[in-house]
Amino acid sequence: MIHQPLSSPPIAMQPIGFVRSPFQSLQGMPIQTVAAAHAEGWLDVLPAFQPGLRDIEGFEYLVLLTHLHQAGEQLEVVPFMDTVRHGVFATRAPARPNRIGLSIVRLLRVCGGQLHFAGNDMLDGTPVLDIKPYVPALDVRQTERIGWFAQGLERLPTTLSDERALSPDAVAART
Repeated sequence: MIHQPLSSPPIAMQPIGFVRSPFQSLQGMPIQTVAAAHAEGWLDVLPAFQPGLRDIEGFEYLVLLTHLHQAGEQLEVVPFMDTVRHGVFATRAPARPNRIGLSIVRLLRVCGGQLHFAGNDMLDGTPVLDIKPYVPALDVRQTERIGWFAQGLERLPTTLSDERALSPDAVAART
């Protein structure tokens, strides 16, 4: 068994593009793409990465892996769909150690280096780290074991982001 040291060098990543969105603030925006099915946005893919878009128009849904650049970092959170504190890895809260986001969006059209999509739950300017095609045969798993989400899913359609998503610096700046 190989053991990783408790501390390792940082992993460097660069954005492949940036989301353009009507959402300018974390507060009041949708918290999941399924609750934002009609909210549109687009991804401006940087020119160096545009050759990677070849054949992407053949997919209805895409998985966008993002950097949640304005979220805080916490190991325990009260998620938007609950009132009880949970470990962040048992939630989809944006306040994560590496602030990696995952959004499944419906591709509407490709215009050069722009991917127009619906299901937008991202802030304007969100850095995108990667794009993957969504393939149900590979990505969907049927399960009834969904932890505390079993009680919280009914809140999803009406729940919006609030100050729980902000970084401590952003909270301090508001006061």
